[in-house]
Amino acid sequence: MLNFLSEAVNSIPSKFWWVLSGMLALLLIATVIGRWLAYKKSGDVIDNLNHRINAWWGMVAILVLCFIFGKVATLVLYGLLSFFALREFITLTPTRRADYWALVFCFYVAIPLQYWLIGIEWYGLFVMCLPVYGFLILPAIQALSGDTQAFFERTTKIQWGMMLTIYCLSYAPALLLLQNLEFQGQGLLLLMYLLIVVQLSDVFQYVVGKLFGKHKLAPNVSPSKTVEGLFGGGAIAVAIGTALWWITPFSIGYAALFSLVIVICGFLGGLSLSAVKRSMGAKDWGTMISGHGGIMDRIDSVLFAAPVFFHLVRYTYF
Repeated sequence: MLNFLSEAVNSIPSKFWWVLSGMLALLLIATVIGRWLAYKKSGDVIDNLNHRINAWWGMVAILVLCFIFGKVATLVLYGLLSFFALREFITLTPTRRADYWALVFCFYVAIPLQYWLIGIEWYGLFVMCLPVYGFLILPAIQALSGDTQAFFERTTKIQWGMMLTIYCLSYAPALLLLQNLEFQGQGLLLLMYLLIVVQLSDVFQYVVGKLFGKHKLAPNVSPSKTVEGLFGGGAIAVAIGTALWWITPFSIGYAALFSLVIVICGFLGGLSLSAVKRSMGAKDWGTMISGHGGIMDRIDSVLFAAPVFFHLVRYTYF
């Protein structure tokens, strides 16, 4: 076991350790500031900030484990994320007893099948299996139950849940498939790049919005989103993404462009899924992550950004 860990650590690109060191330094500074603010003055915003920082420590630890244990561990992790995210989605958008077998298909067939296709690097089937075959199979399964009450609404909910929490999310670990002679075996760095830009965009949009936000973007959908937060926080995330061009195969110009696309798609994803929550009368998707709500509250931006980023990078560089 020790030999395996030693070999795994030695195989990790040095770029990862440089970025990880920076992330740990920033988290340490944020933790100290958060504790100091909590000591000086308590409040919901400060408590929320400290919960987010604590959760980020856990996220970084998981990211390190993915780099150490490689592709299989990463696919298993994202398979579990899809499972819990789909469970939150279905819980918040209630179904009927007649939908049982359609849900069995999603949880126990679609999830393992999608990540297995990525694992064996079958690109052609991975990109079309669920959008084509899964999309057609689900309403057929539901029709066989014989229950026609609100059939269209029920089918739409399950289909959209499958596409978001399984298909769209799976594009994040699918970045491991992208490699060329100059970027051989460094697909995890692309995944790391995506997560850093999309998560920092969320964080800085929240912080800038709280500090300087005056103009609400869509108050009935997401009260915390402001014009100042979007442009200010988004600009900071794009700047960081551009500065991290050296961990990717991108030029500086493409790093800026791709970072901008990630920020825009992430914003649209968060806004769209906030609308779903509001339509169901919920503030969060769940309570699984302290300070962050549910799994869906943390990955809503990734769901829209990952597929777009994957195809942009694939057709541009690979």
